[in-house]
Amino acid sequence: MELFVKIFRYTQWTSALIIASVFALTACSNNSESVPDTRGVYMLMDTSGTYTQELEQARRVINFTLAELKPGDSFAVARVDTGSFSEKDIVTKATFDSRPSVSNEQKRIFQASISAFLKDVKSSTHTDITGGILQAVEYLNETGAGHKTILVFSDMKEDLREGYVRDDIPFALSGYRVVALNVTKLRADNVDPRNYLDRLDSWKQRVESGGGEWKVVNDLERLESLLAQ
Repeated sequence: MELFVKIFRYTQWTSALIIASVFALTACSNNSESVPDTRGVYMLMDTSGTYTQELEQARRVINFTLAELKPGDSFAVARVDTGSFSEKDIVTKATFDSRPSVSNEQKRIFQASISAFLKDVKSSTHTDITGGILQAVEYLNETGAGHKTILVFSDMKEDLREGYVRDDIPFALSGYRVVALNVTKLRADNVDPRNYLDRLDSWKQRVESGGGEWKVVNDLERLESLLAQ
């Protein structure tokens, strides 16, 4: 009788261990499957001051990105102006269809919208990069993309209108990559290069403190390998 009880208890313990192991494996499997293999890209275009002269370079980046994105991927382009935490600043956006004919038409419309915007773009008086990044996060979270990238086409000099509050707003960028593109040097940077280095370091700290990955790409040829990751 005592031997039977021991066998029964051992059987119960073994069964419980197997069930726990199955649950653990299932949880791991679910976690690995919870990240979709889709990409979301949100590009911010600086339209302040003389930086509008750089926007033809931005068109190159947009066309290249469109060529790289696949069915199920999402792409949005927005301007950075005086107050950029607004959907009104999104120039155009799309999530690409699985049907090639539909996807190609979406990309054609996307390019046409960009061309129309660049043709009539007006320079903004201020530069709200922080608001643009916050809007980018909101948009990309809604897409459900597994791999999220924010491209910031700017000299990264933020110039806020009086009364706008941005310094105390943290970024929530876990799982995000933020890439500063075509960071041109300002006149003050040539006088004292520390201005340029400090500006980039400040953005790096803000992005990384929010859990994001920070990169600077001034050679646009390197963008291909970046988007392929």
